[in-house]
Amino acid sequence: MKLISFFKKGGWLLVIGFGLFSQPVLADEDNISVFLSPSVLKPGQAFRLIIFSDSQKELLANGLKVICFDPEQQENRLTLHKKNGGPPFWQWWSGEVKERGQYRLQIKNGRRLLRDLTFEVSSSQAGVQSSEYYWRADNNWNKEKENLYSVWIEAAFGDSQENDSWPNLSSVLNDTDRNFLYNHLGFGEDQSQNQLQPDCADNPFVLRGYFAWKLRLPFGFHACSRGSLGHLPDCQKWFNNEMTGPPVKETDKFYRLMRRLMDTVHSGTARTALRAEDSDYYPLALRRQNLLPGTVFADPYGHTLVIVHWREQTEEKPGELLAVDAQPDNTIGIKRFWPGNFLFTTENVVGQPGFKAFRPIVRRNNQLRLMTNQEIETNADYGNISYEQLNLQPEEFYNRMEKLINPRPLPPDTVLKELFRALHEQLLVRVGSVEMAEKFKREHPGSIIPMPSGAAIFQATGLWEDYSTPNRDLRLLIAIDTIKNFPDRVLRHPELYIIKKSDSAEKIRTDLAGLSASLAQQLKITYRRSDSSPWTLTLKEIIGREEALEMGYNPNDCVEYRWGAPARSEEYATCRGQAPPPQREKMAAARIWFKKRLHPPT
Repeated sequence: MKLISFFKKGGWLLVIGFGLFSQPVLADEDNISVFLSPSVLKPGQAFRLIIFSDSQKELLANGLKVICFDPEQQENRLTLHKKNGGPPFWQWWSGEVKERGQYRLQIKNGRRLLRDLTFEVSSSQAGVQSSEYYWRADNNWNKEKENLYSVWIEAAFGDSQENDSWPNLSSVLNDTDRNFLYNHLGFGEDQSQNQLQPDCADNPFVLRGYFAWKLRLPFGFHACSRGSLGHLPDCQKWFNNEMTGPPVKETDKFYRLMRRLMDTVHSGTARTALRAEDSDYYPLALRRQNLLPGTVFADPYGHTLVIVHWREQTEEKPGELLAVDAQPDNTIGIKRFWPGNFLFTTENVVGQPGFKAFRPIVRRNNQLRLMTNQEIETNADYGNISYEQLNLQPEEFYNRMEKLINPRPLPPDTVLKELFRALHEQLLVRVGSVEMAEKFKREHPGSIIPMPSGAAIFQATGLWEDYSTPNRDLRLLIAIDTIKNFPDRVLRHPELYIIKKSDSAEKIRTDLAGLSASLAQQLKITYRRSDSSPWTLTLKEIIGREEALEMGYNPNDCVEYRWGAPARSEEYATCRGQAPPPQREKMAAARIWFKKRLHPPT
């Protein structure tokens, strides 16, 4: 049992956590919460203190000071590790304890004492929770836990830049500068040899599961159908952390559950009907206060992303909404919100896409179960369910998101520059993806990667999934269309932009066309040809090759062909090998999807 004392205006409040690993989140009427990690502190150990709130921006903005008094009442200040402006608004402080005994923490804003709490440091070792379950849910989800989850996600990814990436999720979770729950349970659980390598559908669940495991919260996931055009994905069996675990070490049970999850969750899981209740997600209103870090975006074609950070609009720069996703090669990367990454349409798709939150899990009659939609709507800690994304037209969706990301209208040229920058970043990522396939072919000369048929090219497994790029290239083509159609968008929605009253439609088109031509010529990418020699392309050349890019996703084709090099050109001269004729026939049949910019039902 761990004891934390907490001073609260006029007296001491004792907060007792039953169970070795339970860790209370402390909050009071100021709506400021405090979280301490690890759950069991030993002499000579570093600790993390998280101070957070969903409303107290002013208290947490500047001037906060945290002082730690050791058992001899020696004063030591904690170090501010990182913070964010929210919501939720938070700060991460770091400190260290040197000896056994009772420590006292004071949190001040100027002269105002916000918190006065004590905690014990013992030399006893943290034990491993022994349970028949994967883990026992000793705590409950509530508003504070949801806010802390958002803080944890943002602390892990929020200081990243677009297209930052990591080899896998474990490389992020093992970074103690990012993960304040590292070894939180106290028995070296993150020093396991097990690796977390989710794909895009799994990634939101693995993040949620990891957090729930650390804080002993309920967690679950469904086995769902993939659905079809005539039938939405639906879910049947529900798995959760209080199922009987396998007869393995307690430290391995979490990873066993994650492997079970990764064998169960797929692209249809996040696309269940917005009104469905036997589902792992529920839909949100498109409001800034709802779309917190940790929110999941399910696109209509099975890709999922997790919001990690809102970069506020300034006088000098537009705002950004950043998210993290996983790729078939297990890499984890940062993406910005724009149509090239966040595809949204509600017509001729399987399932219902949009921004969604994890459905809360509660305990009733000593059984874990999911909250119903009505319970979420009427619960004081939630209440944010909404069906407004149902049948929403793409243009309205993107308009509303633009207003959230940039509340103040921007000049069209500023927005166009950002669109080109986003396209450039997308192309740089494609350079790496195509090069991965070239590396595989150099290491396996003469090998042919099997190609599936029909819509399966977007959803296959194995080598095709690892090295082909149909999903990425479809998004690339949509991104190119977004830039080409931008002048029309400006004229359709002038309320989103700063436009001079004297500017005619013709002048707006002419000015944007001139800027597009300039940016397309300035921005470049360089790829390695088949003989390893570098070749540089401008965005103007790439945009002019969009028809060739409709057929550029097959890893069995030479890299020159995949970048749309014209036949018999100097660029194409180094080409070594093409996809076999049967695969070329399959590509010709699938080309209609790229031509229409429509993902086939999968």
